[in-house]
Amino acid sequence: MKRLIKYILIVYGICLGLLLSLPSKGQQVWAEVHLNQSTVYVGQPVTVGIKVYTSTWFTRGIDLGNLQVNGAFTTYFRPVSGSISKNGMTYSNVELIYHVFPYKEENIVFPSLDISVETPPEGDYKGVKMELQTEQKLIKVKPVPPGFETNDWLVAGGLTVDGSWSGSLNDVKVGDVLERKIVRTASGTMSRLIPPINWDTVPGLGLYPDRTSLNDNKGKTSISASRTEAMKYLFEKEGEITIPEMVFHWYNPYQDKLYKRTLKSVKIEVKANPNMGILTTIKDSLASQEAQLLMDTVEKKPFTWLGFSWKQLLILCVILFVLVFFVVKITRNLINWNRTRQQAYLHSERYYWDLFLHAAKKNQSKETLKSIYRWIDELDLKEPSLKYFIKNYGTSQLKEKLATSNGKIEIAFFSHHLNDFKLSRKRYLQGKGKVFRPSRSWVNP
Repeated sequence: MKRLIKYILIVYGICLGLLLSLPSKGQQVWAEVHLNQSTVYVGQPVTVGIKVYTSTWFTRGIDLGNLQVNGAFTTYFRPVSGSISKNGMTYSNVELIYHVFPYKEENIVFPSLDISVETPPEGDYKGVKMELQTEQKLIKVKPVPPGFETNDWLVAGGLTVDGSWSGSLNDVKVGDVLERKIVRTASGTMSRLIPPINWDTVPGLGLYPDRTSLNDNKGKTSISASRTEAMKYLFEKEGEITIPEMVFHWYNPYQDKLYKRTLKSVKIEVKANPNMGILTTIKDSLASQEAQLLMDTVEKKPFTWLGFSWKQLLILCVILFVLVFFVVKITRNLINWNRTRQQAYLHSERYYWDLFLHAAKKNQSKETLKSIYRWIDELDLKEPSLKYFIKNYGTSQLKEKLATSNGKIEIAFFSHHLNDFKLSRKRYLQGKGKVFRPSRSWVNP
């Protein structure tokens, strides 16, 4: 019995060792983007699922925030956790669900995303931060079908229309004001995609729009929206007035059908009003309210220019001002420095030396003699003469030439011995403790 147990333990140990010696698979983490459809109409939602997979588990939630897609509105719904089996292995995944609503008749691109996740490696429990990147996805946007007005196009799963009036329609006289409110509620869309009402003008009626309110209602799996618009009617003359019917269309993408809702026409008998002077006062009051409403709408609308908000533009202007200020200042300093440097050069020993070199190389006899003596005048010599300069600083060739010339030096002498004069000048400058600099290229003063 003891021997049997011993054999069992030996076999168990061998099997355990073999299992431990097998190479373990590395951790696998990746991300994918899925579209429920890639071709839609304007305003038709595209469900975008962003799935992140790991062969272990996630130690921290994934949050991409509100994604921005050019040419489309986006709304985020929820994360969904799950798992899949692939090649005999189980992978955990988290799916982030977004709805994308194109609002222009242009193809849009769901952008490539940089996703930060935390997941532990195989055999560990502590999460490690990893960066993933997804591929961009093209969404083709179809234009509004022929025969439909672009400004009246709405894609929705359903639409309800409710209308109401303030006051009685049976007792209306000239100068009275009634407000009509229409609420449209649509499923499967956003309030910004519900087109505004096209209010028909009616003879004898003054139309003054009131405030519009937009509301989005988002659940765990769906979204709906409502748009509330109001119009104030001023009755300006007596008699029968007919407000025409209103027809609202919407396209149901799931049934591929066009539907409509109709508000019936309204007939109102307007009675006379002996106090007609009040009509002008009411008109002025309503016009003032309309102007104030327009100003409020403009103030509430965020200011943008070329895609920048006013704060971003302010920061950009400050940065540009600082850059321009420093560029102007640096440019001005460079101009002044160059001007000062040029003036200093034009009054320096080196300038007259360059004049001499230029004239000697060109064999200009008068200019050569004039410039050599003008240069000698700039030197700090006890005796400002060419003979004194050659005697104290000249090379042996210059001294020999001076001794054999009996004080008469020909013009060709300078051009033939320019290198000797350069060496002599170098000795002079070094003897005075000045830094020797080779002659610059000729600059015409």
